[in-house]
Amino acid sequence: MEPWGSTTLILVICISFLVFMSLWRKDYKGRKLPPGPAPLPIIGNMLQLDMKDLSMSLCKLSEKYGSVYTVYFGSQPVVILHGYKALKEALIDQGDIFGGRGKMPIFDDIYKGHGIIFSHGEKWKQIRRFSLMTLRNFGMGKRSIEERVQEEAQYLLEELRKTNSQPFDPAFILGCAPCNVISSILFHQRFNYDNEKFLSMMNLLSENLILLNSTMAQLYNNIPWLLRYFPGPHKKFFSNIKKLKGFILDNSKKHQDTLDASNLKNYIDCFLYKMQQDQNNPDSIFDLENLATAGMDLFDAGTETTSTTLRYGLLLILKYPEVQDKIHEEIDRVIGRHRIPSIKDKLEMPYTEAVLHEIQRYVDLVPLSLSHEVTRDTQFQQFFLPKGTTVFPLLSSALFDPQEFPNPKQFDPGHFLHEDGSFKKSDYFMAFSIGKRACLGEGLARMELFLFLVTILQNFTLKSIIDPKDINIKPCSTGIITVPPKFEICLFPR
Repeated sequence: MEPWGSTTLILVICISFLVFMSLWRKDYKGRKLPPGPAPLPIIGNMLQLDMKDLSMSLCKLSEKYGSVYTVYFGSQPVVILHGYKALKEALIDQGDIFGGRGKMPIFDDIYKGHGIIFSHGEKWKQIRRFSLMTLRNFGMGKRSIEERVQEEAQYLLEELRKTNSQPFDPAFILGCAPCNVISSILFHQRFNYDNEKFLSMMNLLSENLILLNSTMAQLYNNIPWLLRYFPGPHKKFFSNIKKLKGFILDNSKKHQDTLDASNLKNYIDCFLYKMQQDQNNPDSIFDLENLATAGMDLFDAGTETTSTTLRYGLLLILKYPEVQDKIHEEIDRVIGRHRIPSIKDKLEMPYTEAVLHEIQRYVDLVPLSLSHEVTRDTQFQQFFLPKGTTVFPLLSSALFDPQEFPNPKQFDPGHFLHEDGSFKKSDYFMAFSIGKRACLGEGLARMELFLFLVTILQNFTLKSIIDPKDINIKPCSTGIITVPPKFEICLFPR
């Protein structure tokens, strides 16, 4: 009887597998989505994608399947948009329909639909509108955000001078400056660069950048139902987010005790005041949970994206010293060596502006943007996309379009300059994405990048510890976010 029992078990397993495969194939074929590579059950197209350079894999697939196609992240079908035309048609022309936030399990499981970035529907509209208005009106006429950035740029200079022209890794110091700007906006407080709480926050943010790009974190978005129960970097990512959230909640409660409606000094004060106004509204989305998550969104996105771009920018300037020479000439001619740079100077500094745009284009910081979701059934080009379809707009495909940017894989500020040297705008520049889900802090990020970079180059000459031709500018990681390789730099006073 024992052999018969084993045979029966094997037969049952085989029949179950065949039934599963039949149901999978029927479900897969029944989905009326754009064409794409055939997926396998459970793992989808994971074997056909390079999880360490997902955007490159997806760009290659577009050569076969066109500008609109479907891939499976695990069992989840995702529509990929490739090329400027498809991106504009979806995110601008049909912005309301493509304005939902698509499924990204690693974020969904920790944020649970709260905050600015990963909320949906009416909640997202209200909290985004409030945040935009608060950032625009920040300071109630007392101090502009530009003044805060200028002030932090001077603190940054103090720290950089302490390096005494010796080689150092700029990652930490360049992270502190934008982090303090966000802290000022959120808490009306900046921290010394050696403050223990500040150091702890910076370490959490830096660690999360690495964890988010790990293979395990990428796999989590494909098979979350399995990896939720396994140890790995994703668990550390969740733990770090909770610590950051706790830090913001603790600060929010302190502000709650001293809140003065006639003197709202920061984002948290404005949010708490809005909570007071809505306290009798049972449907209000303004509560401590959304405050903590929205604050974390601003804190996280406003620190790492700017500091990573700035760090990568310095690396590229080291690689191409002739670029630094031209920026120095423009700074000396427009600003001089002693006046503090102002955002108004951008109008007279087309070369520096072109360099900043080219840095962001070349870096391709968030290649896939973040996932979008179709909010209702729609016809897109010749395809039908049902409500709830997850969509990834491949920003790389616009930023590296060879017709708009000749030799797109070459770093060249000329991509953003007319023949007469004036600045040339491009609709293909989508470093902050486009449409209704474009980066909330785009204006602040542009201001910080300009003021921080110009302040550094006004006061220092950047030198590499190796020959510029030997400098590696290939990213060390390209996942959800692009991370530059580590490097050391010397700063010599001008």
